[in-house]
Amino acid sequence: MCAHQPSCPAADANAPHVVAAHPEQGWNLLCNGAIVFDDTGELLPDGRIVTPHRAPVGPLTIAA
Repeated sequence: MCAHQPSCPAADANAPHVVAAHPEQGWNLLCNGAIVFDDTGELLPDGRIVTPHRAPVGPLTIAA
């Protein structure tokens, strides 16, 4: 699927680029066949799932 030369590294690398964007549905298809969801989860071409990896959120600041 990927036309990069040399081909893209493993699906968990940041090198693959978006070939089909669907922001209204919350997902993008990458050139290596992985589907990346807006919640940072991924569905890899071989069927494996990468769970969402959100950064921890600290306490909110309240303006006085």
